[in-house]
Amino acid sequence: MLHNQDIICVSSIDWDFIWQGNQEVMSALAKHGNRVLFIENTGIRSPSFQDLPRVWRRLRNRLHSLKGFKEVQKNLYIYSPVILPFPYSRVARWVNNYLIFKTLNRWLRFMKFDRPIVWTFLPTQIVLDILDEFQGKLLIYYCAGDFDQLVKNGEKVKKIEEKLLKRCDLVFVIGEEFKKEWKHLNSNILIYPYGVNLETFEQVDFQRLKTSPSEMTFLPKPIIGYIGGLHRHIDFDLVKKIARRFSRASLIFVGPIQTDVSFLSEFKNITFTGQKDHADLPYYASHFDVCIIPYAKSDYTRTVNPSKLHVYHAAGKPVVSTPLPEVISFDTQGLMYLAETHDDFCQKIEAALSEQDSQKTRARIALAKEHSWTYRVEQMTRDVEEALDRKVRQAPEKWELFLASYHQTCFIIAKVVFSLVLLWGCVFYSPLVWYCAEPLKKISDLERANAIVVLGGGVGENGMAGQGYEERISYAVDLYKKGYAKTLILSSGMRGVFSETFVMKSLAVSLGIPEEAILVDEQASNTYKNVIYVNRIANEHQFRNLIFVSSPYHMLRLSLVVEKNMLEKKAQYAPILSGSFYRRSEGSGWEYIFLKKINMEQINGILHEYLAIIYYWWKRYI
Repeated sequence: MLHNQDIICVSSIDWDFIWQGNQEVMSALAKHGNRVLFIENTGIRSPSFQDLPRVWRRLRNRLHSLKGFKEVQKNLYIYSPVILPFPYSRVARWVNNYLIFKTLNRWLRFMKFDRPIVWTFLPTQIVLDILDEFQGKLLIYYCAGDFDQLVKNGEKVKKIEEKLLKRCDLVFVIGEEFKKEWKHLNSNILIYPYGVNLETFEQVDFQRLKTSPSEMTFLPKPIIGYIGGLHRHIDFDLVKKIARRFSRASLIFVGPIQTDVSFLSEFKNITFTGQKDHADLPYYASHFDVCIIPYAKSDYTRTVNPSKLHVYHAAGKPVVSTPLPEVISFDTQGLMYLAETHDDFCQKIEAALSEQDSQKTRARIALAKEHSWTYRVEQMTRDVEEALDRKVRQAPEKWELFLASYHQTCFIIAKVVFSLVLLWGCVFYSPLVWYCAEPLKKISDLERANAIVVLGGGVGENGMAGQGYEERISYAVDLYKKGYAKTLILSSGMRGVFSETFVMKSLAVSLGIPEEAILVDEQASNTYKNVIYVNRIANEHQFRNLIFVSSPYHMLRLSLVVEKNMLEKKAQYAPILSGSFYRRSEGSGWEYIFLKKINMEQINGILHEYLAIIYYWWKRYI
C-alpha cells in the first residue's frame, strides 16, 4: 500500500455529498499514512438554481473552517474553495487561480507538502494549472463518468479532458468503454470499477438489523428498493410503470433528490427517504426484497458502472437492471436480471421476488467481496508505486537537464533576437508606420472661402518646436495668391524672443500678403484653443467658410475639434502638400538599405497625435 506521500485530490464532488469513490479512495490513502488534501468540486458547468443548497453548504463549510481548510480525519484535510462559477471564462480562470493558489501556497508551505501527487476525479483546466503551479511528481486521473455528456458545452470539456489524458502518468477508468476510446491518448489506462465498502456491512449491528428503518416500518411488502441519487439519468417512465404494475408493493428510493420528481406524487406506494449516511445503507438494503437499477439508455449511461450494484450484492439481494454495457459485462455469473423493455423489467421483478435460491445469495455476497474498496485501493496503489518508480527511472541525468536547459536558453535568445530584428525592420524599413498614420490625414476639395486659418505652435513638419510655421505659411500664401480667400488668420500662443504669430505675420508679409489682410490670435496654447479663438475672430468678421492649414497628420484631431465647436461654420482642410518632417527618406543601393526610411522623431510625432486624440476625447474637446 502507498504510504508517506503527499496527495492533492481534485474531487468531482463535495466531501459531504453521497459517499462515492472519491471519499473511499482518499480516506483509505489517509488511513495508510499518506497526507491528503481533498479539494472539493470546482465545477465543470455554471451553477443553476438547483445548486443553491450545494453553494450554501460550501459557504457554511468555509465559515466553520480556517480559510476554507479543515481536518476531517487524521491525515485528511478538506479545502472548500469559493470561486467564480464560470469554468470556461479566461478572466474567471485568472481570478480563480489567484484566489486558489494564493491560499493553497500558504497552506502547502505551512504543512510542508513536498512535490505532491496530483490525483483528480475532474477533467478541468484548474487541474492542469495546479499541476503546473505545484510541480506534482505524478498526475493521476480517475474517471468515473462521461463528463462531456453532463454539460451543454461538452466540446470544451472534451478538449480539456484530452489535454489532461495526454499529460497523465496514470489513468484509472470504471469501464472498458473509456479504455477503448482513450487508448490513443494514453498508454497507461487501467480499469478499476467503483467498489463497495464491506466494512460498513461487517460492522452492522445485528440487533438493529432486525428492525426496519423508520421510513420502512409500515410499508406494505414486498419492497422494491433503489439506493443512490435521483437524477435525470433514471428512466422515470419505467418507474411509473413499476409503480402501477406493483400497486400493492412499495417502491422506496434512498438517496438525495437531484431532479424534479413532483410528477411521482400521484403514486402513494413510492417513498423518498432523502440522503442517508453511508453507514446506514446496509440497514436499508437488507430490508429490500428486490433491488433495481432503472437507468435510461443514453450516451452517458453507456459508460456508467453503478457502484450501488455492489451494495446490493453485499446484502445478497437480487438485482433487476436495464442492460447497460458495463452491467452486462459485469454479470458473467448470471446473478442479475437484465431487462430490455419496461414490460420485461416488470416481469424480471416478479421473477426476482419469487427467487428462492440461497446459493445465488451466497454467490452475490462472495462477488461483492471481490470488489471491496480495500482490495481495490491496494491494487490501485501498487500501480501508483510502479508509476512513481517508472518516472524516477525515466528521469534524465543532471548533465542532460543542464544540456536541455542550455539548448532551450539558446533557442529563447535566438527567438528574442529574431523578433527584435523583425520588429526593427517592420517599424523602420517598411510602410507599416505610414499605413498606421494614414487615418490621421484629412483633405478637402477646396473652394473659395472667407479666410485661410494657419495654425502654428508645437512640433511642425521639421520636427522642431516653434518652427513648424514656415511650410504652413508658404502653403497658405500660395492658396491666398490663387484666390481661395482674401484674409489670413494666424493662430498661436507660443512665445520666445518674439511671439510666433509676429514671426508668422512677418514671413507672410515678406511673401507678398498685405498686412491689412492678416488677422492674429496670440492666445491659443493648443489645438482646442486654436479653434475656440479662431471661432471668435470669425464671428466678429462674420466669416462662415474657413480653410484650415496645418500638417498632414494633425488634420484628423483638428477636424474633430472643429466639428464639435464650430457647428455653424463650413470648414475645409488643406494639409501642406510636402514637409521635411513627415517626408520619407528615399534612396537606392546601399544608402536605401542601411538608411532608415522613418526616424524616431517622426514616429513620436505620429504617436503623439493618436495619444492627443484620446486625451481630447477624455477632456470632451471632441
